[in-house]
Amino acid sequence: MQDSTTTELTGSSEVERELEAYRSELTGYCYRMLASPFEAEDAVQETFIRAWRAYDRFEGRSSLRSWLYRIATNVCLDMLGSRERRARPMDLGPAVDPDPAHLNVLSEATWVQPAPDGMLVPEGDPADVAVARESIRLAFIAALQHLPARQRASLILCDVLRWKASEAAELLDTSVASVNSALQRARATLAAADAVPGDPRPPLDDADEALLDRYVQAFEQYDMAALTSLIQEDATQSMPPYDMWLAGREHIFAWWLGPGIGCKGSRVIPAPAACGSPAFGQYKPDPNGGYEPWALQVLELSGGRIAEFTFFLDTEALFPLFGLPPRLDP
Repeated sequence: MQDSTTTELTGSSEVERELEAYRSELTGYCYRMLASPFEAEDAVQETFIRAWRAYDRFEGRSSLRSWLYRIATNVCLDMLGSRERRARPMDLGPAVDPDPAHLNVLSEATWVQPAPDGMLVPEGDPADVAVARESIRLAFIAALQHLPARQRASLILCDVLRWKASEAAELLDTSVASVNSALQRARATLAAADAVPGDPRPPLDDADEALLDRYVQAFEQYDMAALTSLIQEDATQSMPPYDMWLAGREHIFAWWLGPGIGCKGSRVIPAPAACGSPAFGQYKPDPNGGYEPWALQVLELSGGRIAEFTFFLDTEALFPLFGLPPRLDP
Protein backbone atom coordinates (compact mmCIF):
# COMPACT_ATOMS: atom_id res chain seq x y z
CA MET A 1 0.00 0.00 0.00
CA GLN A 2 1.11 3.56 -0.67
CA ASP A 3 1.32 5.78 2.35
CA SER A 4 -0.43 9.18 2.26
CA THR A 5 2.80 11.06 1.48
CA THR A 6 3.52 8.92 -1.58
CA THR A 7 -0.06 9.29 -2.79
CA GLU A 8 0.10 13.05 -2.34
CA LEU A 9 3.39 13.31 -4.27
CA THR A 10 2.04 11.11 -7.06
CA GLY A 11 -1.09 13.24 -7.25
CA SER A 12 0.98 16.42 -7.42
CA SER A 13 3.03 15.01 -10.29
CA GLU A 14 -0.10 14.07 -12.20
CA VAL A 15 -1.55 17.55 -11.73
CA GLU A 16 1.70 19.12 -12.93
CA ARG A 17 1.67 16.92 -16.04
CA GLU A 18 -1.93 17.87 -16.78
CA LEU A 19 -1.14 21.57 -16.45
CA GLU A 20 2.09 21.33 -18.43
CA ALA A 21 0.22 20.00 -21.46
CA TYR A 22 -1.32 23.47 -21.86
CA ARG A 23 1.86 25.54 -21.41
CA SER A 24 2.51 26.35 -25.08
CA GLU A 25 -1.02 27.44 -25.99
CA LEU A 26 -1.40 29.43 -22.78
CA THR A 27 1.93 31.15 -23.40
CA GLY A 28 0.73 32.09 -26.90
CA TYR A 29 -2.49 33.49 -25.45
CA CYS A 30 -0.71 35.47 -22.74
CA TYR A 31 1.84 36.75 -25.27
CA ARG A 32 -0.93 38.13 -27.47
CA MET A 33 -2.40 39.80 -24.39
CA LEU A 34 0.87 41.18 -22.96
CA ALA A 35 3.23 41.55 -25.99
CA SER A 36 6.22 40.28 -24.01
CA PRO A 37 7.51 36.70 -23.90
CA PHE A 38 8.92 37.27 -20.44
CA GLU A 39 5.65 38.62 -19.05
CA ALA A 40 3.81 35.79 -20.83
CA GLU A 41 6.02 33.22 -19.12
CA ASP A 42 5.43 34.91 -15.77
CA ALA A 43 1.68 34.95 -16.40
CA VAL A 44 1.59 31.24 -17.27
CA GLN A 45 3.66 30.38 -14.22
CA GLU A 46 1.29 32.37 -12.02
CA THR A 47 -1.64 30.63 -13.73
CA PHE A 48 -0.17 27.22 -12.89
CA ILE A 49 0.49 28.25 -9.28
CA ARG A 50 -3.10 29.41 -8.83
CA ALA A 51 -4.42 26.31 -10.58
CA TRP A 52 -2.28 23.95 -8.51
CA ARG A 53 -3.39 25.59 -5.28
CA ALA A 54 -7.07 25.44 -6.26
CA TYR A 55 -7.03 22.10 -8.06
CA ASP A 56 -8.75 20.24 -5.24
CA ARG A 57 -11.66 22.67 -5.62
CA PHE A 58 -11.89 22.22 -9.40
CA GLU A 59 -15.09 20.27 -9.77
CA GLY A 60 -15.07 19.71 -13.51
CA ARG A 61 -18.01 22.01 -14.19
CA SER A 62 -15.99 23.21 -17.18
CA SER A 63 -13.07 21.64 -19.01
CA LEU A 64 -9.61 21.94 -17.51
CA ARG A 65 -8.61 23.98 -20.57
CA SER A 66 -11.42 26.51 -20.06
CA TRP A 67 -10.62 26.75 -16.36
CA LEU A 68 -6.94 27.46 -17.08
CA TYR A 69 -7.83 30.11 -19.66
CA ARG A 70 -10.10 31.79 -17.12
CA ILE A 71 -7.24 31.91 -14.61
CA ALA A 72 -4.76 33.09 -17.26
CA THR A 73 -7.12 35.83 -18.38
CA ASN A 74 -7.49 37.13 -14.84
CA VAL A 75 -3.71 37.07 -14.38
CA CYS A 76 -3.23 39.04 -17.62
CA LEU A 77 -5.93 41.56 -16.72
CA ASP A 78 -4.22 42.12 -13.36
CA MET A 79 -0.87 42.67 -15.08
CA LEU A 80 -2.33 44.99 -17.72
CA GLY A 81 -3.95 47.13 -15.07
CA SER A 82 -0.58 48.21 -13.73
CA ARG A 83 1.23 49.43 -16.86
CA GLU A 84 0.98 51.29 -20.15
CA ARG A 85 0.48 49.45 -23.41
CA ARG A 86 3.45 48.18 -25.36
CA ALA A 87 4.08 49.52 -28.87
CA ARG A 88 6.44 49.58 -31.83
CA PRO A 89 8.46 52.70 -32.70
CA MET A 90 6.19 53.43 -35.66
CA ASP A 91 3.21 53.59 -33.29
CA LEU A 92 4.71 56.53 -31.40
CA GLY A 93 5.44 59.01 -34.16
CA PRO A 94 6.43 59.55 -37.80
CA ALA A 95 9.57 58.30 -39.51
CA VAL A 96 12.57 60.61 -39.16
CA ASP A 97 15.82 61.37 -40.96
CA PRO A 98 18.78 59.05 -40.27
CA ASP A 99 20.32 61.44 -37.74
CA PRO A 100 21.68 60.26 -34.33
CA ALA A 101 20.01 63.32 -32.78
CA HIS A 102 16.71 61.45 -33.22
CA LEU A 103 17.81 58.54 -31.05
CA ASN A 104 15.81 58.53 -27.83
CA VAL A 105 16.06 55.51 -25.56
CA LEU A 106 12.78 54.47 -23.96
CA SER A 107 12.23 51.79 -21.36
CA GLU A 108 12.14 48.19 -22.56
CA ALA A 109 8.69 48.02 -20.98
CA THR A 110 7.53 50.36 -23.77
CA TRP A 111 8.13 47.94 -26.61
CA VAL A 112 6.48 44.92 -28.14
CA GLN A 113 9.08 42.18 -27.71
CA PRO A 114 9.67 39.23 -30.05
CA ALA A 115 9.23 35.61 -29.05
CA PRO A 116 10.35 32.35 -30.68
CA ASP A 117 7.57 30.63 -32.61
CA GLY A 118 8.23 27.39 -30.75
CA MET A 119 7.37 29.08 -27.47
CA LEU A 120 3.96 30.28 -28.68
CA VAL A 121 2.62 27.88 -31.28
CA PRO A 122 1.74 24.31 -30.27
CA GLU A 123 2.59 21.58 -32.74
CA GLY A 124 -0.35 20.30 -34.72
CA ASP A 125 -2.07 20.47 -38.08
CA PRO A 126 0.06 22.58 -40.46
CA ALA A 127 -2.96 24.70 -41.43
CA ASP A 128 -3.66 25.50 -37.77
CA VAL A 129 0.00 26.30 -37.18
CA ALA A 130 -0.01 28.70 -40.15
CA VAL A 131 -3.05 30.52 -38.76
CA ALA A 132 -1.46 30.74 -35.32
CA ARG A 133 1.76 32.20 -36.74
CA GLU A 134 -0.16 34.89 -38.60
CA SER A 135 -1.70 36.01 -35.30
CA ILE A 136 1.67 36.49 -33.56
CA ARG A 137 3.26 38.79 -36.14
CA LEU A 138 4.73 41.89 -34.58
CA ALA A 139 2.39 44.31 -36.35
CA PHE A 140 -0.70 42.39 -35.21
CA ILE A 141 0.55 42.04 -31.64
CA ALA A 142 1.20 45.80 -31.58
CA ALA A 143 -2.29 46.51 -32.93
CA LEU A 144 -3.85 44.36 -30.21
CA GLN A 145 -2.23 46.58 -27.59
CA HIS A 146 -4.43 49.48 -28.74
CA LEU A 147 -7.50 47.60 -27.51
CA PRO A 148 -8.82 47.83 -23.96
CA ALA A 149 -7.88 44.70 -22.07
CA ARG A 150 -11.30 43.01 -22.13
CA GLN A 151 -11.81 43.81 -25.82
CA ARG A 152 -8.38 42.33 -26.44
CA ALA A 153 -9.27 39.15 -24.58
CA SER A 154 -12.61 38.84 -26.40
CA LEU A 155 -10.99 39.25 -29.80
CA ILE A 156 -8.16 36.81 -29.12
CA LEU A 157 -10.52 34.19 -27.74
CA CYS A 158 -13.12 34.47 -30.51
CA ASP A 159 -11.25 35.58 -33.63
CA VAL A 160 -7.85 33.97 -33.02
CA LEU A 161 -8.59 30.91 -30.90
CA ARG A 162 -12.08 30.42 -32.41
CA TRP A 163 -14.00 30.15 -29.15
CA LYS A 164 -17.77 30.66 -29.32
CA ALA A 165 -19.04 33.96 -27.95
CA SER A 166 -20.94 31.99 -25.27
CA GLU A 167 -17.69 30.28 -24.19
CA ALA A 168 -15.83 33.60 -24.05
CA ALA A 169 -18.68 35.16 -22.09
CA GLU A 170 -18.54 32.40 -19.49
CA LEU A 171 -14.78 32.72 -19.20
CA LEU A 172 -14.92 36.52 -18.88
CA ASP A 173 -17.90 36.32 -16.49
CA THR A 174 -20.05 38.52 -18.70
CA SER A 175 -22.94 38.22 -21.17
CA VAL A 176 -22.86 37.07 -24.77
CA ALA A 177 -24.17 40.50 -25.78
CA SER A 178 -21.23 42.16 -24.02
CA VAL A 179 -18.75 39.89 -25.77
CA ASN A 180 -20.32 40.56 -29.18
CA SER A 181 -20.27 44.29 -28.51
CA ALA A 182 -16.61 44.12 -27.49
CA LEU A 183 -15.81 42.12 -30.61
CA GLN A 184 -17.54 44.65 -32.85
CA ARG A 185 -15.58 47.53 -31.37
CA ALA A 186 -12.29 45.61 -31.40
CA ARG A 187 -12.69 44.56 -35.04
CA ALA A 188 -13.49 48.13 -36.05
CA THR A 189 -10.35 49.42 -34.29
CA LEU A 190 -8.12 46.84 -36.00
CA ALA A 191 -9.73 47.44 -39.38
CA ALA A 192 -9.14 51.19 -39.06
CA ALA A 193 -5.47 50.45 -38.34
CA ASP A 194 -5.32 47.98 -41.27
CA ALA A 195 -4.14 45.35 -38.79
CA VAL A 196 -6.57 42.50 -39.37
CA PRO A 197 -4.58 39.28 -39.90
CA GLY A 198 -4.42 38.29 -43.54
CA ASP A 199 -4.61 34.82 -45.01
CA PRO A 200 -2.05 32.47 -43.49
CA ARG A 201 1.26 32.75 -45.28
CA PRO A 202 2.85 29.56 -46.60
CA PRO A 203 6.12 28.39 -45.05
CA LEU A 204 9.29 29.88 -46.50
CA ASP A 205 9.95 28.31 -49.88
CA ASP A 206 13.25 27.73 -51.67
CA ALA A 207 13.17 31.23 -53.20
CA ASP A 208 12.67 32.82 -49.75
CA GLU A 209 15.50 30.75 -48.28
CA ALA A 210 17.77 31.75 -51.17
CA LEU A 211 16.84 35.42 -50.61
CA LEU A 212 17.76 35.16 -46.94
CA ASP A 213 21.06 33.42 -47.77
CA ARG A 214 21.92 36.24 -50.18
CA TYR A 215 20.96 38.81 -47.56
CA VAL A 216 23.24 37.29 -44.92
CA GLN A 217 26.14 37.17 -47.35
CA ALA A 218 25.56 40.74 -48.56
CA PHE A 219 25.13 42.12 -45.03
CA GLU A 220 28.29 40.43 -43.78
CA GLN A 221 30.17 41.85 -46.77
CA TYR A 222 28.39 45.18 -46.32
CA ASP A 223 27.73 45.13 -50.06
CA MET A 224 25.18 47.90 -50.63
CA ALA A 225 24.86 47.10 -54.33
CA ALA A 226 23.83 43.54 -53.54
CA LEU A 227 21.58 44.67 -50.69
CA THR A 228 19.81 47.11 -53.01
CA SER A 229 18.47 44.20 -55.04
CA LEU A 230 17.22 42.44 -51.91
CA ILE A 231 15.49 45.27 -50.05
CA GLN A 232 12.28 47.01 -51.12
CA GLU A 233 12.59 50.69 -51.94
CA ASP A 234 9.95 51.55 -49.32
CA ALA A 235 11.35 49.25 -46.62
CA THR A 236 11.34 50.33 -42.98
CA GLN A 237 13.73 49.89 -40.08
CA SER A 238 13.36 50.26 -36.32
CA MET A 239 15.71 49.57 -33.40
CA PRO A 240 14.00 49.16 -30.01
CA PRO A 241 14.73 50.46 -27.35
CA TYR A 242 15.24 53.56 -29.55
CA ASP A 243 12.06 55.28 -30.70
CA MET A 244 13.59 56.33 -34.04
CA TRP A 245 12.42 54.52 -37.15
CA LEU A 246 13.38 54.98 -40.79
CA ALA A 247 11.27 54.77 -43.93
CA GLY A 248 12.82 53.98 -47.30
CA ARG A 249 15.88 52.07 -48.45
CA GLU A 250 17.76 55.32 -49.05
CA HIS A 251 17.43 56.35 -45.40
CA ILE A 252 18.27 52.84 -44.20
CA PHE A 253 21.49 52.81 -46.21
CA ALA A 254 22.32 56.35 -45.07
CA TRP A 255 22.12 55.04 -41.51
CA TRP A 256 24.12 51.88 -42.22
CA LEU A 257 26.89 53.86 -43.94
CA GLY A 258 26.78 56.72 -41.42
CA PRO A 259 25.92 56.41 -37.72
CA GLY A 260 25.52 52.63 -38.05
CA ILE A 261 28.86 52.00 -39.75
CA GLY A 262 29.95 50.01 -36.68
CA CYS A 263 27.86 47.16 -38.08
CA LYS A 264 30.31 46.75 -40.95
CA GLY A 265 32.11 43.45 -40.60
CA SER A 266 29.33 41.87 -38.53
CA ARG A 267 28.61 38.17 -38.41
CA VAL A 268 24.98 37.08 -38.87
CA ILE A 269 23.72 33.64 -37.83
CA PRO A 270 20.26 32.05 -38.11
CA ALA A 271 17.93 32.20 -35.11
CA PRO A 272 14.59 30.46 -34.55
CA ALA A 273 11.70 32.18 -36.29
CA ALA A 274 10.39 35.13 -34.27
CA CYS A 275 6.67 35.96 -34.31
CA GLY A 276 6.19 34.12 -37.58
CA SER A 277 9.13 35.84 -39.30
CA PRO A 278 12.72 34.89 -40.11
CA ALA A 279 15.24 36.04 -37.51
CA PHE A 280 19.01 36.28 -37.14
CA GLY A 281 21.51 37.01 -34.43
CA GLN A 282 23.86 39.86 -35.38
CA TYR A 283 27.32 40.13 -33.80
CA LYS A 284 29.51 43.21 -34.27
CA PRO A 285 33.32 43.06 -34.35
CA ASP A 286 34.80 43.34 -30.86
CA PRO A 287 37.97 45.52 -30.74
CA ASN A 288 39.39 42.95 -28.29
CA GLY A 289 38.77 40.08 -30.70
CA GLY A 290 35.83 37.99 -31.78
CA TYR A 291 32.31 39.28 -32.14
CA GLU A 292 29.95 40.70 -29.52
CA PRO A 293 26.14 40.49 -29.65
CA TRP A 294 24.45 43.50 -31.16
CA ALA A 295 20.90 42.74 -32.29
CA LEU A 296 18.24 40.18 -32.93
CA GLN A 297 17.23 40.97 -36.50
CA VAL A 298 13.60 40.16 -37.37
CA LEU A 299 12.77 40.50 -41.06
CA GLU A 300 9.49 40.76 -42.93
CA LEU A 301 9.44 39.51 -46.52
CA SER A 302 7.07 40.69 -49.22
CA GLY A 303 7.08 40.20 -52.97
CA GLY A 304 10.40 38.40 -52.98
CA ARG A 305 12.25 41.15 -51.10
CA ILE A 306 12.84 42.34 -47.55
CA ALA A 307 10.15 44.84 -46.54
CA GLU A 308 10.98 45.51 -42.91
CA PHE A 309 13.87 45.27 -40.46
CA THR A 310 13.44 45.30 -36.71
CA PHE A 311 16.74 45.27 -34.83
CA PHE A 312 16.03 44.37 -31.20
CA LEU A 313 19.05 45.55 -29.24
CA ASP A 314 18.29 43.96 -25.86
CA THR A 315 20.58 41.03 -26.58
CA GLU A 316 21.18 40.27 -22.90
CA ALA A 317 17.55 39.18 -22.56
CA LEU A 318 16.73 38.02 -26.08
CA PHE A 319 19.78 36.00 -27.12
CA PRO A 320 19.32 33.39 -24.35
CA LEU A 321 15.60 33.22 -25.15
CA PHE A 322 16.41 32.41 -28.79
CA GLY A 323 19.26 30.04 -27.95
CA LEU A 324 21.92 32.31 -29.47
CA PRO A 325 25.51 32.18 -28.17
CA PRO A 326 26.70 35.07 -25.95
CA ARG A 327 29.52 35.90 -28.40
CA LEU A 328 31.28 34.46 -31.45
CA ASP A 329 34.95 33.57 -31.73
CA PRO A 330 37.04 34.91 -34.64
